[in-house]
Amino acid sequence: MLSRLTFLVLLALPLSVAGPMTKIRVEVRNSADKPVERASVIVTLDKGRSVVKLGKKDRTHWEMRTNQEGVAAIPTLPQGTFLIQVIAKGYQTYGEKIDVKEEEKTIEVKLNAPQPQYSAH
Repeated sequence: MLSRLTFLVLLALPLSVAGPMTKIRVEVRNSADKPVERASVIVTLDKGRSVVKLGKKDRTHWEMRTNQEGVAAIPTLPQGTFLIQVIAKGYQTYGEKIDVKEEEKTIEVKLNAPQPQYSAH
């Protein structure tokens, strides 16, 4: 009986260590405040280094596209620091590191038109 109880405790241990979770929603709009559809949204969670994994970097990576309203809803992830990148055809690429400590977070992204190219010659 004791070994069965020990097994159940060890089985539940990784679930309790996971920590608080968050849902991230990214809203992408252009400079005219119109939604940008089919923009690529890349979310990378960077938790630092883990002693358990012998110093290997522990990362979670999600890639998705925005819908017609310019919204990308990321599945539930552990809270922490995220690198958010947004790439859309005809716009400058957006990137920012964001620290998330809430259960739900909405990130508003404004994409600008590309700057004209110039030459020094």
